[in-house]
Amino acid sequence: MKSKFFYFLFLAFISHFVSAQTSAFTWWNPANNSFPVLEGQAWPDEVKNKYDRLPARAEKIVREQVWNLSTQTAGVMIRFRANSGEIRVRYAVGGKQALPHMPATGVSGVDLYAISNDGDWRWCAGKYAFGDTITYNFKNIEPVDPTHKLGREYRLFLPLYNNVKWLEIGVPEGTRFEPLPVRPDKPVVVYGTSIAQGACASRPGMAWTAILGRKLDDPLINLGFSGNGRMEKELIDLVSEIDAKIYILDCLPNLVASVNIPTDEIKKRLLDGVRVLRAKRPETPIVLAEHDGYTDEAINAVSRKSYQDVNVILKEAFAQLKSEGITGIYLIPKEDFHQDIETMVDGTHPTDLGMMRYAEAYEKQIREILREPEGTVSTTIPCTQMRELANYDWEKRHFEILNANKSEQPKIVVIGNSITHFWGGLPKGPRATGADSWDKTFGVNARNMGYGWDRIENVLWRVYHGELDGFTAKQIFVNIGTNNLQMNSDEEILTGWQMLIEAMKYRQPKANISMAGIYPRRQQEERVAKLNAKLKELTKSANVNYVDPGLVLAGKDGKIDESLFSDGLHPNAKGYSILGKAYESFITK
Repeated sequence: MKSKFFYFLFLAFISHFVSAQTSAFTWWNPANNSFPVLEGQAWPDEVKNKYDRLPARAEKIVREQVWNLSTQTAGVMIRFRANSGEIRVRYAVGGKQALPHMPATGVSGVDLYAISNDGDWRWCAGKYAFGDTITYNFKNIEPVDPTHKLGREYRLFLPLYNNVKWLEIGVPEGTRFEPLPVRPDKPVVVYGTSIAQGACASRPGMAWTAILGRKLDDPLINLGFSGNGRMEKELIDLVSEIDAKIYILDCLPNLVASVNIPTDEIKKRLLDGVRVLRAKRPETPIVLAEHDGYTDEAINAVSRKSYQDVNVILKEAFAQLKSEGITGIYLIPKEDFHQDIETMVDGTHPTDLGMMRYAEAYEKQIREILREPEGTVSTTIPCTQMRELANYDWEKRHFEILNANKSEQPKIVVIGNSITHFWGGLPKGPRATGADSWDKTFGVNARNMGYGWDRIENVLWRVYHGELDGFTAKQIFVNIGTNNLQMNSDEEILTGWQMLIEAMKYRQPKANISMAGIYPRRQQEERVAKLNAKLKELTKSANVNYVDPGLVLAGKDGKIDESLFSDGLHPNAKGYSILGKAYESFITK
């Protein structure tokens, strides 16, 4: 009996061991996906190898060193959604260690970040093994956020100083995995040196370009070429092909005296580079960066003179460009980067701390240039959101609106949350409770920019990411804030409204903007009324209109008329009909 007991115990152990070792994973190869998923490429349909940064035709145009560096995946990133407690990545690289003092995790590693369903960033720690096949295993992940059981978004940053031969992402069988397409937003485009490429970040997500991309939540094209960012015509011509949100030219560290490029030639390259970009892209802002200096500059006269000389050349070139009448160009001075003796690895390349200071300096500059300020309270920090209960895909709706604005420019725009989203109009929502009254009120060509569960900060993100760009609206109606009532004070809501109003006025200066008071809701009527009174005062100082059509949804006692609501918050068909009629007097025919 005793021998049988140990025999069955042994079988149970072996069975558990085999099961643990062979738990099935589903693997996905981004190179074989049916739609583009490699973000950070400007020419995805023209590449020689799937993960290259420059188009195949560039191999015959640029210097060999630049071409070889362009096969490295700095800045390339993959987005996906998953609800798994474990995510694995396996891949192979084709090169060797790039810089002896840069960690292998930065040169050849990957880096995984997540975004919560409230738009907050999370970082995922993974166990890795380097060999012919490199593996990363991200375990003990909370599979879902409380408000969304379908999982969350992940972003995988690829190696900074190596090329990827092949790559696969795996999740346990039976869990959800959804690759996400490359975002259609105009990218931030960076042309620079090894510092832009990512030396000497400890991991890909800590390159300043990656940090900046997360801070702005914009696509970013990293055209940093280690030792070879030299403002060459061939590269500038390629950069000008990219329809960018903003260009950053940060090449001075590769134009110092030791590179043996004559002073006159350096200045010519700076002048010609900006002129080419401005001729091709008349409206796109261009940022030129001064050399940020060296760790030993206070004690090394050669280092000090090296960066000072090229900074003088840049200032002269910048002044000349301004005198020529070239607008939309900006210079970021050395001091803004706040580098010091503790922020560089070797006197030139930043540590992770140095990378963060780069990103912070650029974020500050870019937010000022693009008029995308960020505040300190949640209503003023633009972010995305995802809500399973709303029964729609927030990001897909954003893409639909961007595409719709390009194909048919709206004259009337209605911005809001689920009350607007589920009213009617286009793009269609998961339901339309008052479709007829929407058409009668706003017209069939009005753009419905309502999103279920949206708060002020979500609308701010959408405005910063193009939903009011590229067309001239006649009227804009905004009803937002009811979903902030549970999370924010009245003052925080007012602060968010003020920032949102300024963002809309800047992008739609000719539109007649009307802020609609929060509609009455069950057990919140008194607070809503007081908050709307404050909004009315705010609109006076902001020089926009205040309207309060929602008053028709309440009785004489100020309480909601329950016969007009489905749940104390969302109107029913009758409620939408009455609300629509209340809007009619504010609409310019």
